[in-house]
Formats: sequence, structure tokens, C-alpha cells
Amino acid sequence: MTDVTSDAAATRLRRSPLHERHTALGAKFAPFGGWEMPLEYAGGGVLKEHTAVRTGVGVFDVSHLGKARVTGPGAADFVNACLTNDLGRIGPGQAQYTLCCDDATGGVVDDIIAYLHADDHVFLIPNAANTAEVVRRLRAAAPTGVEVSDEHEAYAVLAVQGPRSAELLGALGLPTEHGYMSFSTATLDGVGLTVCRTGYTGELGYELVVPAEHAVAVWDALFSAGAAYELRACGLAARDTLRTEMGYPLHGQDLSLEITPVQGRSGWAVGWDKPAFWGRDVLLAEKAAGPRRTLRGLVAVDRAIPRPGMAVYAGDTQVGTITSGTFSPTRKQGIALALLNTDPKLADGDVVEVDIRGRRAQMRVTRPPFVTPSVR
Repeated sequence: MTDVTSDAAATRLRRSPLHERHTALGAKFAPFGGWEMPLEYAGGGVLKEHTAVRTGVGVFDVSHLGKARVTGPGAADFVNACLTNDLGRIGPGQAQYTLCCDDATGGVVDDIIAYLHADDHVFLIPNAANTAEVVRRLRAAAPTGVEVSDEHEAYAVLAVQGPRSAELLGALGLPTEHGYMSFSTATLDGVGLTVCRTGYTGELGYELVVPAEHAVAVWDALFSAGAAYELRACGLAARDTLRTEMGYPLHGQDLSLEITPVQGRSGWAVGWDKPAFWGRDVLLAEKAAGPRRTLRGLVAVDRAIPRPGMAVYAGDTQVGTITSGTFSPTRKQGIALALLNTDPKLADGDVVEVDIRGRRAQMRVTRPPFVTPSVR
């Protein structure tokens, strides 16, 4: 991410309906997926914001995330025939992580959360930069009677995350007892919203999908009640360190049109027994043959912070590339996700070297997550 340093640059970016609230909190902004979003806040910073989510409760404005709706007779069946995961595994009121893959290559167009409302109604949350492309592909394939609508700016999304998130939402009278990867509709001071038991931090948490025109009222209500829980506003920098500690992939780095679900170890999000989904034939073939590279975890042995794009070596041979890398505030050491070649085969526990600006730093191969999950 890079800072937005000029008014001209800012005018080319979309802004959250909460932009003025972020400015009042002293946010440092950065462009992200075509939006100007808070990176971190004055008086906080990445370490304090990260710690708040691991130990208490933090709130992220993730309104840059896409929103799309698929409706009409057979809408759920249509989505199920396009995206990788099997919607038949869940029922109305539940959510599912899934992938939109390219039919010819199996590469990942985007990763998406699908919210199943009914057989004729599926709500999708893709990534900001990929929303238009996901909508375009779905519209091109949609049968008569099925409508795909882009509602990117119609809703704000607030991620309330951390071990005290249920207490905070409960104090506002919002539902918190529904299971992980499910959702419930509710009202807050007359505002209708959806409370989703989802998140990207590895902690107990919820995402509130709110009509954009009511986002400020909901944000203010959270902070009014949140004083008792030491609620902290958190930016996208802390969101990145939190998700990396969990080994959660970021599209464009750990998954992409060049990185398939088989390579990215996201095969668990593929309904392999389904008769149809985009990329099925090529992905089944890759799975059967075995991928030439796979996404693995690395933990620093030396004092080093790996970054995306850095080369990974076994001896004098380059065996992979860092896709995501950061300093883990929880572990107090460098961690990374890396695409490593499957030949030669590297086992968990093996030590490799990462080229960090011309210096070789030792890192140990491991299996993510790097911290114990607490999502349930």
C-alpha cells in the first residue's frame, strides 16, 4: 500500500461513507482496491490495533469490499454451477467461502463469501478490485430470469472483531448467538442490517452489512457502547497482520489468476464432486497430477521480516517466492506465506533461506495458521 499524497490522487478513488469519521480519528489513508481507506489511526498504529483485536475488540471499516446480489428462480443453483464451493452443503441463513475461477485456466478471479438467503436469493461479497469482473462473468452466464446486480456502493460493511465482540453487540441488542459462518437480520435504532458471523482475523467476530446511508449512525452507536469495552478503530494494516497470522490468503498475492486453488491450498473450498463449476476440468486434472508448487508457511529463525516478492532458496537453488510476509505482533517474529516448488519436496520443519535485500535470512517451513484460531 502507498499513501495518498494529493487531492488529485484522492479524487480518483472511491470513499467510504465513514470517511469523515476516519478523518476525525486521525486516520492515515491509503489506496486499496480503488478506494481510499484507513491504513491506521493516530494514537493507535498497527501494533495497538492488532493487539486490540487479539485481546479485546476492534472495528474495521471494510466498506470497500464488493457487494453483489443474484436473484430469481434457480439463483442458488446458478451460483453453485459457477463458483467452486458446494452451496448444497449449507442452508438459508448460512454463509460459505468460495472461489470464482477462470474456466480455461483454473486461476482464481476472486475469493468470495456467499450468503444464502433462499433458493432464489444469494448475496455475494467479493473483493473491491474484482467486483466488476465477478459481476460481469456471472451476468454473461446467467440464464433468463436470473438477475445479477452490482450493489458495491449501496452498503457499508463494519467488521467487529475480537474476544469481546459479542459483548459489545449484545449491549446494542444485536443478535450474537448464531453459529460461525451464518447470519441474522436485525435492527439497530430503526436501521435494518445483517449481522454476519464472519471475519478475516481469526478471532470471534461479526461483520455488519448496513445500508450506506446509515453507516455513520451504526458506527456512532458502536463507539458509544464500545467505550465500556475499550473499542478501538482498526485500519487495513492491522487487518493484514491479523489475516497473515491466520494464514488466510489475500487475493492478488496468495491467490490470483496465476495461482490456482490447488496451488494455493484452497482445495477445501472446492466441491470436487459437483458436476459443474468454472475451472472444474483443469482443476481436477491438476489435483490428480499434483501441483508444481504449493502455498506453505514460513517462520523466521533469524531476525528478519519477509515481504512479498522475495526469493526463497534451498542452498543455491531458488525454490519459491514469498507471497505475503510481515512481522507477527503476536509471535514477535517474521512470518510469511510462500509458493514453494513441490520438487524438491520440502517438509515441515525444513530450513530455507529468504533473500532480504541481498542478505540471506533463515526461515523454517511450517503449516499455517501461525497462531491458534479463536473464530468459534
